[in-house]
Amino acid sequence: MEVQQLVDTIREKASFLCVGLDPDPARIPAHLGQGPEAVLRFNKAIIDATSDLAVAYKPNVAFYEAMGADGWAVLSETMAAIPEGCLRIADAKRGDIGNTATRYAQAAFEQWGADAVTVAPYMGRDSVEPFLAFEGKWAILLAATSNPGAEDFEFHGTEHGEPLWRRVFEISRTYKGAERLMYVVGATRPEWLAQCRAAAPDRFLLVPGVGAQGGSLEAVCEAGWAEDLAGGLLVNVGRSLLYASSGEDFAEAARSEAVNIQKSMASALASNS
Repeated sequence: MEVQQLVDTIREKASFLCVGLDPDPARIPAHLGQGPEAVLRFNKAIIDATSDLAVAYKPNVAFYEAMGADGWAVLSETMAAIPEGCLRIADAKRGDIGNTATRYAQAAFEQWGADAVTVAPYMGRDSVEPFLAFEGKWAILLAATSNPGAEDFEFHGTEHGEPLWRRVFEISRTYKGAERLMYVVGATRPEWLAQCRAAAPDRFLLVPGVGAQGGSLEAVCEAGWAEDLAGGLLVNVGRSLLYASSGEDFAEAARSEAVNIQKSMASALASNS
């Protein structure tokens, strides 16, 4: 997917919602059954209920790995169920070098059918560029994340006197294929989000942390808006949408939550246009 396609989709749907497909088998509604087949039924129902409201879906690979060999099949079938025009993000947080990184990229792009994959950049150029070697595909670099442990490294200064996340932005822009980079920036630190936007005014930001983690959509829009990219934000919502109901109406409840989010996003797009 090219950047203009993503911008056009955001404007068409008046939404920049990314649905995090992180299915917890213990929270799958009982009527769907158990095991990998139940997870796939759950995922497909969520996708069907929200695909006119979402512009991206982000399965976290760990939730599928944990199911063993059947989980890999569920991941591939879930990716295939995401309709054309929506960005398919494999949230794998890969971070190795050389041939290993190439194999990780092949798995994400050629086996699972992903359009983008999250990548940990801390081993440097040769851990990122193999993902960018795939034309039309995206690497989404971890930068300033929303988890408490981010304080251990990401927000501390380097020998150049700048926080590590800022160096990620600066150096990665020199990589071959850098025009197909996005960055992960957490919603729970809007003051840092504003600085990340200043460091990457022409890049999309994948923003987790709205909803169950306590991040504010309004604060994210205020801090991270990029007018030329229809906001330039992919706001990920997971648990608060997936588990809006634990009953047979789970898909309807997920849609209702997505509608509420989309309305807020439409208002942000209208006010910033």
